[in-house]
Amino acid sequence: MVKRPAEEALESSSKSPASKKARVQDAQDEDLPPPPPPSLPPPPAEDTETRVNGHVNGASRGTISARHDAPAEEVDLEDDEEGPVVGSRKAAPDERYSDLYLDTISRKNMDFDFEKLCSITLSNINVYACLVCGKYFSGRGTKTPAYFHALEVGHHVYINMETKKVYVLPEGYEVKSKSLDDIKVVVDPRFTPEEVKAFDRRREPSWDLLSRRYIPGFVGLNNIKANDYLNVVVQALSHVPPLRNFFMLEDLSSRPQLVQRFSTLVRKIWNPRAFKNHVSPHELLQEIGLRSSKKFFLTEQADPVEFLSWFLNHLHLALGGSKTKPRSSLVQQIFQGMLRIESQGITARANAGDRLRFEDAAIKSQTTPFTILTLDLPPAPLFQDDPGKNIIPQVPLTTILQKYNGVTGQEKLNTRMRYRLLHPLPPYLIMHIKRFQPNKFLQSQRNPTIVTFSPRALDFSPYVEPNPQLHPTGEPIAYDLVANVTYEGVKVRDDSVEGEAERKVWKVHVREGGDSQQWWEMQDLFVDKVNADLLATKESYIMVWERRKPSAKGKGRAG
Repeated sequence: MVKRPAEEALESSSKSPASKKARVQDAQDEDLPPPPPPSLPPPPAEDTETRVNGHVNGASRGTISARHDAPAEEVDLEDDEEGPVVGSRKAAPDERYSDLYLDTISRKNMDFDFEKLCSITLSNINVYACLVCGKYFSGRGTKTPAYFHALEVGHHVYINMETKKVYVLPEGYEVKSKSLDDIKVVVDPRFTPEEVKAFDRRREPSWDLLSRRYIPGFVGLNNIKANDYLNVVVQALSHVPPLRNFFMLEDLSSRPQLVQRFSTLVRKIWNPRAFKNHVSPHELLQEIGLRSSKKFFLTEQADPVEFLSWFLNHLHLALGGSKTKPRSSLVQQIFQGMLRIESQGITARANAGDRLRFEDAAIKSQTTPFTILTLDLPPAPLFQDDPGKNIIPQVPLTTILQKYNGVTGQEKLNTRMRYRLLHPLPPYLIMHIKRFQPNKFLQSQRNPTIVTFSPRALDFSPYVEPNPQLHPTGEPIAYDLVANVTYEGVKVRDDSVEGEAERKVWKVHVREGGDSQQWWEMQDLFVDKVNADLLATKESYIMVWERRKPSAKGKGRAG
């Protein structure tokens, strides 16, 4: 049988199926992403009309359509003179994914009260806070702890603690969402003058993330270990309206860190949008420990009066005050007054009858500024009174103020001293009731005498030298109590061999602003209302008094 010859060669046949091996090699893997489009050559420089209009020939039209059809991710990687940028980070996300990772933010883990230091490098430069776990990391570049934390742990949202901008890592783009405004308010609360004025007019309650009710300005301060002496001083100063308003409204970014951190702490105390109903002074404590060479630190308890004197002095200098010129800063304008001190030497000489004869020496007088008035308590009795009488000795506040009437003298070594207040008195008076005396056998001996007083309308005119040019003679100078720091001793050891030992507990009573007469008692995290009649039953240690504004009826309050 004769075979019919083929009409054309097998190799040249277009209908012949390809081999199985060739089909497998030419098939695209459906799981792999499509290949990127080929890079397009730049248009010729001389073809000006083609570059401008883009529709002269088919090639230019195809080029423009390819650029418009390319995905957004590919458009960012443009070619330049140095070649394509590989692995560049985005400046802004795709609009469809702008809120990506925001659902991972955990507000319960956020605590911005601690010092802004990287948890890896302990650096305070360019610090970011992870909004998922709350830890601090430095930087957001490709070789920074924050970048590695995002890759290793999977936490992607970070906020810059200085600029308050929020970024997503490792992509690196900024997130601009109004849902993050509450976090920025907690990081650095800011207030308008109207909001600050409203604090004293109305006291509306707020609620934290755990639905716990609190009053802004009357929140607890965390006692990290032994910093209760600092807590009571900060609470008292934050309720002095002129000082509070200054640190809440002024821009202090160019001032030293001590001023900036105290300003931040005051604003957090009065923040009505806080995530928790207490504040930690850790950041301020670290700066105070550094500036005082750890004389005032969180691990050892100190005297509140010593700390208050040191703190007001350093605030005065940090705000640009002078060491020699009086009332050169806001701190001195609020608290500083003038005092006249008369000193007379005590000399004695034996006469012919071998009897001592005291001679009157010349009286020296000097005027000096003061910030804190020290009041001396009478010596405590050695034995307890008879049953039925007062067990604890008491003395009125007006009695110990007689020290400043200019007549009562005090002897110190061989000198007799007399004190007299001068006009004008400061808007706020700080008084220190001296309870502790050095002792040879004990470190200090406490005087438990109770000072009785009325928190309203304390008249200072008997203790001020008259000056008709500054104040009418015979008119009262009324002061109202604003804050009262008290001492309480808790026994921790009662041993006849080793002796008694007690732990010092400091509390502070503060009054609500405006015409309200409601008082609050604060001891670290414990905040509760207290009756004004019970203030004089405590061992007062530091008292802050506010001068009433002079008016026709003698009423009004200091602003």
